Amino acid sequence: MLRIGITGGIGSGKSIASRLFHVLGVPVYDADTRARWVMENDEALRGELQAAFGVNTYDVAGRLNRPVLAGLVFNNPVRLAQLNGLVHPHVGTDFERWATTQQQAGHAYVLKEAALLFEAGSYKQLDRIITVFAPLVVRTARVLRRDPQRSATDVAAIMAKQLSEEEKMQRANYVLVNDDVQPLLPQVLALHQQFLAGL
Repeated sequence: MLRIGITGGIGSGKSIASRLFHVLGVPVYDADTRARWVMENDEALRGELQAAFGVNTYDVAGRLNRPVLAGLVFNNPVRLAQLNGLVHPHVGTDFERWATTQQQAGHAYVLKEAALLFEAGSYKQLDRIITVFAPLVVRTARVLRRDPQRSATDVAAIMAKQLSEEEKMQRANYVLVNDDVQPLLPQVLALHQQFLAGL
């Protein structure tokens, strides 16, 4: 079974591309969503996070206190690296369990969707990488439409923390162009047929 990663900068449309694969019957592992689940449900990780960031990392009901954690790491590269260093190995283990289950179910390939696939090093678990590309102006407009509470400055700050589109495209095996000009579905279908054939 092939393990395919799909990534792209904020506003590129990687989640839309992932949904198209899902509609085609491909199991999709959403790393960002699963990371939140693991942070709330993995007891070992809970202990590590509280030891590193304080007991206020979780509220009295035992739920992850996202605003507190975000406040500690957002503009602190050292603390953010520490957080990622704790969380990513647990998410990697979760993905391995999930992928094994999908393989036992007979799927030809699975997709792992992650914004920070290269940055987190999780691309090393995967056989192939897809990056979804969209021009900067298109990406910015999409995020501002989707998240009206954000400013163009906020979006630029997020983009600055991610690998450039050029580097992602150089490191990926495949590029899906999602520029609102070229249709995305035929590109997804072409890759789907390749992956089903084990190519």
